[in-house]
Amino acid sequence: MAENDSFDPLVLPRLTAEDLVLRGFQDDDLDLIHEVSTDPLIPLITTVPADFSEQAGLAFIQRQRDRLTSREGYAFVIANASDDHPLGAIGVWIRDIARGRASVGYWLRSSARGRGAMTVALLAASEWAFETLGIVRLELYVEEWNGASWRTAEKAGFIREGLLRNWERIGGEWKAMYVYSKILAVGLGPI
Repeated sequence: MAENDSFDPLVLPRLTAEDLVLRGFQDDDLDLIHEVSTDPLIPLITTVPADFSEQAGLAFIQRQRDRLTSREGYAFVIANASDDHPLGAIGVWIRDIARGRASVGYWLRSSARGRGAMTVALLAASEWAFETLGIVRLELYVEEWNGASWRTAEKAGFIREGLLRNWERIGGEWKAMYVYSKILAVGLGPI
């Protein structure tokens, strides 16, 4: 495993993929947080504030940075490489890294959807996770009705393994989620 078990903070790399960059959260990403705070789903399944204020937005950004210090995982902003305009976020969470696995979660602002950016970002984050973290399994969870998200997962090479009933509480109700995985086959790479 590339990451040691010490209490040193994790180091967030800057990744590039096609016309995108995956980078750390910056204070000037408030516009991104403001837009997604009005999304009907994102604040329910993330810590994005549903009631946006500058203070709440900055607190969200700081929580993403703090994930490195707490060694919870890597929170990336997905941005255009040309102008650094933020499009969304993707995180690689390492709670189960001692067991050889990590999970990934993602979202895009509505104005950035439908152009393939998330597939590119998911491929880049997945490749980096397998190469760097020493994992053999990468998982993600998608609401069963969220066709755009599970199509993205499938385009990025994730395989649907099943439906987890009552998996996550969303908006006060227990919801089912599809579980997807991508695994590292010894000698073959990610499959």
